[in-house]
Amino acid sequence: LVLPRAAALASVMAGRRAVAVAGTHGKTTTTSMLTVALQHCGADPSFAIGGSLNESGANAHDGSGDVFVAEADESDGSFLLYSPTAAIVTNVEADHLDHYGTAEAVDAAFVAFSERIEPGGFLVLCADDPGSRKLGVIAAGAGVDVRTYGLADDADVRLESLQVLAGGGYGFEAVANGRRLGAVQLQVPGAHNALNATAALSVGLGLGYAALELREGLSGFTGTRRRFELKGTSKGIRVYDDYAHHPTELEAVLKAAREVALGGRLVVAFQPHRYSRTAAFTKEFGTALGLADQVVVMDVYAASEDPIPGVSGAAVAAAVPLPAGDVVFEPSWTQVAARLVERAGVGDLVLTLGAGDITMIGPEVLELLGPA
Repeated sequence: LVLPRAAALASVMAGRRAVAVAGTHGKTTTTSMLTVALQHCGADPSFAIGGSLNESGANAHDGSGDVFVAEADESDGSFLLYSPTAAIVTNVEADHLDHYGTAEAVDAAFVAFSERIEPGGFLVLCADDPGSRKLGVIAAGAGVDVRTYGLADDADVRLESLQVLAGGGYGFEAVANGRRLGAVQLQVPGAHNALNATAALSVGLGLGYAALELREGLSGFTGTRRRFELKGTSKGIRVYDDYAHHPTELEAVLKAAREVALGGRLVVAFQPHRYSRTAAFTKEFGTALGLADQVVVMDVYAASEDPIPGVSGAAVAAAVPLPAGDVVFEPSWTQVAARLVERAGVGDLVLTLGAGDITMIGPEVLELLGPA
């Protein structure tokens, strides 16, 4: 008997205060942030995450505490096997259309997910995301205790005074229903991560933990593997890798990278993931990649899908609104690292993006650059 991951996790989570973290983007980082914050509170939570924590290198742990934090994957609908005490939905957008078929089916799945929350539990949603707000109205109408976070004026837990910190991280003030909770100083970059941290803070407060300890825990979070992960530095060039594979994710990580680059150029390689996703978002991928200075687009990483005529990395490259000399389609995997090296100079930031085997390019770039 082989149990699907979600079915196995659901059985292990039974009898504990389970927190399921869902959403189109930000699940892994938000799950990781909440886990690290609860650890700082002394909770020793169990956890199951889609990526490994930088702090411990682990992606799962059977803790002694009564809280179990799990990343809930919507890609195949298996997140509907959970019955959590609390749930986070970071955002709701069209994705995984190979499974769902339509955006409406994606929305319906998240509504069904909200209905799985145990009586007396609560749902935490991003007030800044239209899809989450729509879900919140439906869930509240069905009697679910809905709590919101974000920059929006009507959010229950608000972020104020956002600022980029000297080291590239993000600082903000947290305010819960008008009560000032104090400052959070994240070591990870990007306004999107400030939102992820506020989601984690919201759930921690809802579970009864102290704001001070939660803030301290979040400020100590150093990141997750493949989430804007620094692979190394050589010849004054920093090389990062990120799992981003949806246009919204690309936009968020490129904006964060721009802040970290400190005036250097962004030299980016992108590997589209799945033909179905690339077909749906070719134009949007191009627009997002336009936030970089130099772009190398690889061919589509099929992930077991059959090719779709006309859908290719070349089509994505053609959609990037940069001068022709600043964008190149490179179908040969073995040439991508060299393409990046020839485009990067001292002070620049090289970034590999995608959910496929592009993660192996960063070390090749560092090898070609040679010793620091």
